[in-house]
Amino acid sequence: MTLAIILISAIGFLSIILEEVIKIDKAKSTLFWGTLAWFVYFIGSHDAQNPLLAEGVHHTFKENLLDIASLWLFLFAAMTFVAYLSEKGVIQTVASWLLPSRMGLKSLLFFIGGFAFLFSSLADNITATLVCLALINGLNLQASQKLRYAVAVVYGVNAGGVSLITGDVTTLMIFLAGKVAIADLLGLIVPSFISVMVLCSLLSLGLKGELQIEKSTAVLDRVDWTITGLFFLTILTVIFANVFYGVPPVLTFLFGLGLMFMVAQFIDRNEPLLDYIRKIEFDTLLFFLGVLLLVGALKEVHALDSILLIYQHWSPLIANYVLGIISAIFDNVPLTSALLKSGIDMSVNNWLGLTFSVGVGGAMLSIGSAAGVVAMNKVKGLTFMNYLKFTPVLLIAYSVGFALVMLSRQWLAA
Repeated sequence: MTLAIILISAIGFLSIILEEVIKIDKAKSTLFWGTLAWFVYFIGSHDAQNPLLAEGVHHTFKENLLDIASLWLFLFAAMTFVAYLSEKGVIQTVASWLLPSRMGLKSLLFFIGGFAFLFSSLADNITATLVCLALINGLNLQASQKLRYAVAVVYGVNAGGVSLITGDVTTLMIFLAGKVAIADLLGLIVPSFISVMVLCSLLSLGLKGELQIEKSTAVLDRVDWTITGLFFLTILTVIFANVFYGVPPVLTFLFGLGLMFMVAQFIDRNEPLLDYIRKIEFDTLLFFLGVLLLVGALKEVHALDSILLIYQHWSPLIANYVLGIISAIFDNVPLTSALLKSGIDMSVNNWLGLTFSVGVGGAMLSIGSAAGVVAMNKVKGLTFMNYLKFTPVLLIAYSVGFALVMLSRQWLAA
């Protein structure tokens, strides 16, 4: 059964890579293989003489489904907000305020990378990615140029959240396990930001010319400004409510969505807010569902545990670096969870290296992080293979960031 699930998962991930070859949308293929993997898990675990085993399988499936539903609903709420703001021209208007009428393509790339880094430090990765990509799509960029900017967004978003317990789930997991302190995590800010700038420098090679940035002429009314304010208030509330009261981010965002509907109803009853739900790209949500089902099945059959054997053969420094690269293939949450449960003993410096590696390493492949998955569905022409072309420069930026994390800790300890 375990081998069958591993094989099914391999075919599922391969269908994403070969999407352009097999001409099957990745949302459809991953959903099929993800559900098939769980079918095999249920059938293979069935034992009429041991009903407790079947009950355990049902329990693990519900746990996985709960995790998926939380992320799915969070993404649903965030995408509804962004769909409204994009349709009304709010994001384009804000961009016209922030950017000059003309800007060099290289300067714009550094601006986008820095903005993604900063925004993801304040908001969650998915929301930051949606906003940044909406900004990119609103600019008059060539298709090949837009891919570079999208890659900078994916990496910048992943790097921006690793230094805050509210910015990345794996960072929060490592902090709650008592492996690092908040003061230690703040030391990741500078190395992470430098790695983003290194990536932007590499991506800017060959970029020439300036971009004429069209100033937005959208007329925004009271409803538009009110919903814009509610959107940013919701982001701040997500951070505050989660840190101080443990409120799940999905609950806060759904509350913000409900509040948006209610407030808009009182201001303008004719505003068809529910219509913006139909503008959400549900293929993105289905893709998430399929990928998370595959990863969940691999986790339940302990296929991810074997990855931890690298700590028996290599030093924690090298193992952490490699694990970050592996997290571009497998979800970093179950990897981090398995590592924390394994009882591996490392210094604070190495735990910080792991925090950076699993938080940023997923950006090296488009399927390695939530930001990459969103980008594949939001940027036309950004497929797995097209993204793969940027993996060498992403690896360089990741390596520089990881090295700076370790060197900075040694310098502080000296």
